Amino acid sequence: MTKDLERDLGLFAVIAISMGAMIGSGIFILPGIAMAEAGPAVILAFIIAAILVIPAALSIAELGTAMPEAGGDYVFIERGMGPAVGTIAGLGTWLMLMLKGSLALYGGMFYINFAYQLPTWDLVIPGLEMALTIPGVRALGITFAILLIAVNLVGVKQTGGLQLIMVIVMLVILSGFVISAITSVEAANYDPFWPGDDQAGVLSATALVLVSYAGVTKVAAVAEEIENPGRNLPLGLLISLIATSFLYALLVFVLVGVVEGEALQGTEEPMAEATEILFGGLTATIPAIGGSFPIGWAAVIAIIFAALLALVSTANAGILTASRYPLALSRDNLFLKKFEYIHPRFNTPFIAILSTGAFIIFIVATQEVDEIAKMAGAFQILVYILVCGALIAFRERDLEWYDPDFFTPGYPWVQLFGIVSGVFIITQMDPQEILGTIGIVIFGFVWFKVYAENRVEREGVAKGLARREAGKQFVRDTEEQLEADDRYEVLIPIRQDVTREQEDALINAAAPIVNRRGGRIRVVRFDEVPDQVPLDTAASELTEGDVEFEERTDELVRYLEAPVEVGEVVSHDTRHAVVNFAERTDADLVLAREEPTSRLGTLFGRDTDWIMEHAPCDVVFAQHEEPVDISEIAIVTDRSPFNDPLKVELADAMATSVGASIRFVYPVGEDAPEELLETVEEYHDQLDELCTVPVESTIVRADDAVEGLKSELETADVVMLSTVTHRRLPDLLVEQRSDRIAASLDAPVLRVHSKETRRGSFLRPILDRVLFD
Repeated sequence: MTKDLERDLGLFAVIAISMGAMIGSGIFILPGIAMAEAGPAVILAFIIAAILVIPAALSIAELGTAMPEAGGDYVFIERGMGPAVGTIAGLGTWLMLMLKGSLALYGGMFYINFAYQLPTWDLVIPGLEMALTIPGVRALGITFAILLIAVNLVGVKQTGGLQLIMVIVMLVILSGFVISAITSVEAANYDPFWPGDDQAGVLSATALVLVSYAGVTKVAAVAEEIENPGRNLPLGLLISLIATSFLYALLVFVLVGVVEGEALQGTEEPMAEATEILFGGLTATIPAIGGSFPIGWAAVIAIIFAALLALVSTANAGILTASRYPLALSRDNLFLKKFEYIHPRFNTPFIAILSTGAFIIFIVATQEVDEIAKMAGAFQILVYILVCGALIAFRERDLEWYDPDFFTPGYPWVQLFGIVSGVFIITQMDPQEILGTIGIVIFGFVWFKVYAENRVEREGVAKGLARREAGKQFVRDTEEQLEADDRYEVLIPIRQDVTREQEDALINAAAPIVNRRGGRIRVVRFDEVPDQVPLDTAASELTEGDVEFEERTDELVRYLEAPVEVGEVVSHDTRHAVVNFAERTDADLVLAREEPTSRLGTLFGRDTDWIMEHAPCDVVFAQHEEPVDISEIAIVTDRSPFNDPLKVELADAMATSVGASIRFVYPVGEDAPEELLETVEEYHDQLDELCTVPVESTIVRADDAVEGLKSELETADVVMLSTVTHRRLPDLLVEQRSDRIAASLDAPVLRVHSKETRRGSFLRPILDRVLFD
């Protein structure tokens, strides 16, 4: 029997959890550092950052109500975009949370240092006769990190009630600060508002303070416990985001107004600095004790207490939350299995917490506050971009089970704004943060390919969506191809060694498409002579072979309905002559014969490859061509299940002319996902509606596609394959499966290469491998 969680978190609880996760470094550490970037316009940076977070917050709200049990942004991204992107998101979020925890921990120590000058530590390394001098702030930060790691290892938990109390205490203290200080604001401190002549500093500061809002989405992890999540989750997220951004903007407005720019810029404890300036010498006389009470000192202590309360709590939550990401990655077979280890006594992810703690200690010991904040912000933006992308994938896929209680208003423009603005803000960061973001993407992808790809079988919704959208586009393109009625010119270039049967087979292959469209067939024999022989001399000689070719061709086309022209071309280079003739006569298709070539043969280049690459039109090469009775034409696709529209049109025209049927054949691995099979079957059904002859669909399950197809295609009279140009040396390393398939068959084979495929030749193989391998 399964157990359900009680939905007892109301709107106020959602707001408290979300605000509690946000209030921290954003106000206690970053204003001074951000002001060094933007000057007084740092106020706008906090507002802009909040606006940029809205798309991700709304997306998280919708995804959280659709998958309340999922547990947060990593799983949303992994399910939506697939395990490869999920790996990148999981590692990126892990790093972001460690950086955010380090920022809070390290920054909090500056407030202690403000009240009490921390001494430096001299660490003596035994055996090396050397000592390391560690600043007191870093040393105390490392000490707190060790304590918090120990707390998390033994499983001491922070309760929801304590979180609520902490939020209330912080809000009371911060509100008291604003009320007391706002009357002391000096307008001169806001002039000039913009630093320099442009606003680049504001964008840089925006990227810096974005980490302040990183906690807004954390409440989605407990969406299953929220009462009426369709209302309370999105409303709570928006209210908390608006309230926090208003609080941030108001506090920063006061800080800038009461503290001179030079004193505020670069300081790590801006709230303490401002409180001391305002209330430092303020005292109150207490008649009952016959003395005075240092109100200024108490105010500074209260601010320091609030800062430590917020920052240490954020650091503790950072260790707790961050350690769950390697655990989740490990359980999903995307990371090392040792991170899945749960301590038998404390029931905590021991290795994950220790690793997370070690990283945090390293960051606190080596990095500066502004560097930590910027890198954390960069990774946070990356996650927000992926969250918006994941929502688009879920929406567009139209899944039956995807039924959220809340739908994001303004879809998809809100998500597109989130993606575009996120990419833009990353580009405004320093090179270190840009390279760091690119680095985590590359590392995550390489890690997935090397370690995890063979360990997972699931795929993301986006992959299925991309397949379906590609299938729809191919169906539209095929429909346009079949409905085309413009004249069709086919060039059949033949050499002197082509036999009568081979020429007959080529002409009969070209006739159906010309009869359907109208146009003509040009049968041209290309004679190649040595460079020493003048072309006019060779052309003026009429040989017995020339006469035999003309008589033979006239006899072969006598009963064809399609008009046929016969000609001869003499050249020093046949492949150039074929391409030039096709261009000069505006040919739509070159239909030629070729001999099967070994894999080694492709290394030295083939005339057929050169013609495919340079021809101004579509190209089809025939192998094993001979006149046969055709009852079935098999169309085989290799990497992608989607056929080139030209193949479908040629097959449909040929099958119509002889009363044959078409069979679409696609090979998949034994472990191919069911979603892929459904996409292929749906695509084949749509082609059945477009074709004028009977259509069958065959999906061949085999780990060795060539062997599986060889036995499946034994009954086919003609086989059609797509082909691509060979890139010589790479083909020694990665052989084209279409070549192997063609070489393994005895039936006539038509290898089709369209100019549309050629235009996308760089990206299409990559996309095919991503979507269908």
